[in-house]
Amino acid sequence: MRKSARNGGRGTGEAPCAFAKALLARCADCPLARRIAIAESESVTCACAEAAARCVALRDRLRAVTAFALRAPEGVALAHAAQLRLQCGGLAGLAAAIGGSSGDVAALAAKALGTEGAEKPFPADAIVRAVQGWSVRRSR
Repeated sequence: MRKSARNGGRGTGEAPCAFAKALLARCADCPLARRIAIAESESVTCACAEAAARCVALRDRLRAVTAFALRAPEGVALAHAAQLRLQCGGLAGLAAAIGGSSGDVAALAAKALGTEGAEKPFPADAIVRAVQGWSVRRSR
């Protein structure tokens, strides 16, 4: 196995995807995502460093807004199910609030955060409602 594949894309010039759990759960999609199969598992990297940085900023902002809804303060690591709620529910709520689509996470991040550091109003209420309403599908 290549060392770069084992490290989630590090060493290939591609950054790990900030919304990998949402992409792997198929509740969102991104044209910049590159899936890497590693034995029986799969990881996701981003082909664009600028978009990856924007997505990390968006994920951090979603995490700050939904800390109470997830019942976890900002410094505490989230369990897998809580990360899914944050990513899937957060993207769905954000897309509904700003009129975007969760089919393109990079475009949604750019639209939500603005460009060149310009602060845009963030629809926290809609995001929190979506995160609270989103649940992990139970296996049969």
